[in-house]
Amino acid sequence: MAALPPLNALRAFEASARHLNFRLAAEELNVTQGAVAQQVRGLEARLAVTLFDRLPRGLALTEAGRRFHTPLRRAFRLIEDAVEGLSEDRQITISVTPSFASKWLVPRLQDFTRHYPDIAVQVDARERLAEFQRDGVDIAVRQGRAPFGSGLVAEPLFSTVFVPVCNPQLATAISKTADLTKHTLLNDTHGLWPLFLQRAGITGKPKMMSFSQTSLAIDAAVSGQGIALANEPLVSAQLAAGQLVRPIPDELVEDLGFYIVAPNQPRQPALVALMKEWLLSQS
Repeated sequence: MAALPPLNALRAFEASARHLNFRLAAEELNVTQGAVAQQVRGLEARLAVTLFDRLPRGLALTEAGRRFHTPLRRAFRLIEDAVEGLSEDRQITISVTPSFASKWLVPRLQDFTRHYPDIAVQVDARERLAEFQRDGVDIAVRQGRAPFGSGLVAEPLFSTVFVPVCNPQLATAISKTADLTKHTLLNDTHGLWPLFLQRAGITGKPKMMSFSQTSLAIDAAVSGQGIALANEPLVSAQLAAGQLVRPIPDELVEDLGFYIVAPNQPRQPALVALMKEWLLSQS
């Protein structure tokens, strides 16, 4: 049996073949671009074949490279599955903000555990964003504008539409947009009420009450303390239950969308793919 090439060289080739770019492969593997290129050159010399055509803008697999990459990718997936299978109690950690956790994720988690009872979910919900490597996070939901950083992949979960909401009793006193300023407007950290009023052509300085978390502003609206400007997906349950209503049809569309974010090379790729698929099915 012929001696196998070094594992690092095989990983460098496999990542480069997927990205067709040494730089992107280096970011995934957390090494330098030069190190990846050197590993691939060494592998080509050892195998006595050319695996890539070096082009001015990236790489192209040769016929030998294509034949080599397909089974090699399958082999790495088998290794990844074997490593994950060592743990009888599989666990995935998802990082979200407290408001997203309480208003969107937690009410839906029972569906995940019903479909995947052998997977334990750890929810890391805090205002400070957790870091993937340092905090052991596998996948996250972030609100903002992509991209979210080098070495991360972001996929839209749902776009952001902000809508005025209040409890049904308060809504009886609101018939047009200008009526909003007669009541307390409940602001969260996004502070989008002034922009909403400006775009609606409403002037003046209405009474504001501010909260450090979106969920607190939503809860205050449910209890009748004023009108919140909330992400529509975050109040869908309260709207369906009749705890909140939209007193006017106006809305504010911003590009602060919600994204599923994960490392290019997650430590638990099968679990991350499964959680991502479930999250998208809930949106």
